Amino acid sequence: MSSAPRDFWLACGHHLLDRDAGGGLVVTDEFLKVYLARPEIVPPADACAAERTLHRAVLTDPRQSVNPARIAAIADADAQENWHQMIAFRDHLVSHRTVEAAYLDIVRRNVRFPHVFLNQLVHVILRNVLDGCQDAFVLRAAEMFFRPQKLTVHDGSLVAADEETVSGLGGKPLSPLVSMLGLPAAADIDVLSEDNAHSYWERSDLFDTALDLTAGRRGLSALGEVAQKWIAHLLAIDVNVEPLVELRDVVLTWYVGFDAEATRIGDALWKGDELDDSTRARVVGLYRLTFAEPADMLERVHGEPVFLIAAMTADKVLRLKPQNLVTGLPVRNLEVVS
Repeated sequence: MSSAPRDFWLACGHHLLDRDAGGGLVVTDEFLKVYLARPEIVPPADACAAERTLHRAVLTDPRQSVNPARIAAIADADAQENWHQMIAFRDHLVSHRTVEAAYLDIVRRNVRFPHVFLNQLVHVILRNVLDGCQDAFVLRAAEMFFRPQKLTVHDGSLVAADEETVSGLGGKPLSPLVSMLGLPAAADIDVLSEDNAHSYWERSDLFDTALDLTAGRRGLSALGEVAQKWIAHLLAIDVNVEPLVELRDVVLTWYVGFDAEATRIGDALWKGDELDDSTRARVVGLYRLTFAEPADMLERVHGEPVFLIAAMTADKVLRLKPQNLVTGLPVRNLEVVS
C-alpha cells in the first residue's frame, strides 16, 4: 500500500485557497487576510485612528473597495505607501479567475509590484504544481524559483544554500560546509542526499537544506524537472528539459536566460563573443528544451532546440526569474488571461 502524499510549504497559505475545475488556484477571503497580517500593514501601537480603522474594516471584509482618500488620511507616509501597494495587489488578484491568471498577467504586461508579492505568488503556484510530489530533490530545486541562493564550491561540488538563511546567521561554525557558508554552530544545514531526503518535508518551511548543483548530479536535473512542470502548468505546453554538461559548441538559435546574469551571457554567446574563464565559471546550469508538439513553436524556430541558461552573479548569488520561462519561450497561440 502506497503512503499518502506528505504536505510541505505550509507557510505559503495553499490551504487557504480553493481550486477550480482546471486545477487553478482561486483566491478566498481567508487568503487575502494573510496580507493584512503582514508587519508592514498591521498598525503599530502608535498608529493613527485612520490607519487602525481602515485595517479593521478590510479585515472584516477583505474585498471591500478602498477609496484612495481613506489611505491618504493615514498620518504615516510609509504606511500610506504600503497600503497603496497592498490594495493594488489585492485588486489585481481578485480581478482574475485564478492566481495563475493573475501571475501571468503581471509578467506578460510587466506590471510593477514589490518582488516579495511576486515571489509569494510563485511560491503558492509551485505548491499547486507540485502537489503530491514525493521527490525531495525536485521540491528543494523548486525553492530556487522564489528564493535567491548563495553558492559555494565545497570539496569540488557546487552547493546552493538559501541566501536569506545564510545572511541571517553568523557565528562560530561546526562543519566545513557550515564554515564555508558562514553559518553559526547552532545552525543545522545539510546538503540534501538520498540518506536525509526523508527529512525534507518536516523542515520544508525552514529553507535550511542545501542542494548540490554540480553538473551531472541530481540537483540540476531536478531543477530542469521543475521548469518542465512550471511551463506545462502555466502555458499548457508539454516540453522536455534536458540538462547538459558543456556550454561549448552550443548554437543558440533561441535561448532563455533563467536570470539576469544568464541573459547577459546568452546575449554575448548569441553575438559570437568569446567568454572569459570567470564568466564561463558563473554558468550554473545549461538545458536543452524541446517541444513535444512542434506546432506550439514559432515557425521561424520550428524544430530547433531552445536552450535555458542559469548563472550566478560575481558574488555567487543565483536569482532565478521563473517569469522568463513564460515570456521568453518561442511559443505561439498564448491563451487570453482573464
